[in-house]
Amino acid sequence: MSASALSAPALDEYAALEGHLGHTFGDRQLLATAVTHKSYVNEVAGRGGVAAALAHNERLEFLGDSVLGLMVTHLLMEACPTASEGYMSLVRSQVVSEPSLCELARSIDLGQWLLLGRGEEQSGGRQKPSLLADAYEAIFGALYLDSGFAVCLAVARRLLAGTLERVQSSGVPDQKSTLQDYLQRHRQARPRYEVISTAGPEHEKVFEVAVYLEDQLLAQATGRAQRAAEQAAAERALAELTVEPDPKTLR
Repeated sequence: MSASALSAPALDEYAALEGHLGHTFGDRQLLATAVTHKSYVNEVAGRGGVAAALAHNERLEFLGDSVLGLMVTHLLMEACPTASEGYMSLVRSQVVSEPSLCELARSIDLGQWLLLGRGEEQSGGRQKPSLLADAYEAIFGALYLDSGFAVCLAVARRLLAGTLERVQSSGVPDQKSTLQDYLQRHRQARPRYEVISTAGPEHEKVFEVAVYLEDQLLAQATGRAQRAAEQAAAERALAELTVEPDPKTLR
């Protein structure tokens, strides 16, 4: 089944997607909302549709981001009883990264279920990593609202186990060390990290970190621990710097 632009499936048609998840929703409207992109809602409203009856997935994505983080943390606490907070932060940041979530979304054929406006449809929205990752997060937000922690954990255990094992077995790369080595080779300088802001309650604080080369901003990133945010910022900086390996890119 493919949810083409401006044609929403009946709620009972979501049974196949539920099969991929291994969970039947008590409220299938939550699942329908989780796969509805804002472009669909905006386009239906623009064509005189009943926009009041529609909701896009951004609120569920916001919730699902936290739910997924909690699920991965719980699974890591079980699997790695002696692991440090820093190690678990690094593993978690990789598991819930956009590339990882995109891969997980594709493993359940999530792209075919997305409800998109015509513009997103025509620009290949079903294959966009950002849209797939966002919808995957939204599904976990929907799962949490529909059935609570225990069901979310059971689904996460089934869907994320392979990714967790792969990340752990491949070893968690130290992006900060890699960036430092790269900069010292090409510029004979060390990166500098700075916490720009923090948000949220003390037990669930989110850190925003910037990494600089002297006074040049290389990248920014957020994380649920300062070390995880620094690693994410280093990873982004490396991605930017190594697009063109010529050292002139650092000048």
